[in-house]
Amino acid sequence: MSSPMKKVLVVEDHPDMRELLIWQMELMGFLAIPAKHGKEGVEKAMQEKPHLILMDIMMPGMDGWEATRTIRSHPDTKNIPILAATALFRESDLRSCLEAGCDDYIVKPFTFQELQGKVQEFISGSTVPVQ
Repeated sequence: MSSPMKKVLVVEDHPDMRELLIWQMELMGFLAIPAKHGKEGVEKAMQEKPHLILMDIMMPGMDGWEATRTIRSHPDTKNIPILAATALFRESDLRSCLEAGCDDYIVKPFTFQELQGKVQEFISGSTVPVQ
């Protein structure tokens, strides 16, 4: 009997990017849970208790920083690893991701291999070997 699939919450407001990230998570052997914006991301984090959250930062309404702080403030979700997936690359912006509570970040555009390497730092059990 195999263990249940590890869950990754993908919080991304851009539909094409969200689809791509979901597809990549599934390729790695994870169950991907989509969220279209920060508020939905927080709600799904509470409901699903994923093993990892892939958090877009620049989103309308509740951005990734606010969503991360909200997830971190809740006892049930405060220890879930959060990987910021962001187009921001200035050091001050990346520092803000960590200050908001993200465990690490990956700068868009990134390759499948880069994403897989980052994800594997937080979740073991990916079924695809890293190239």
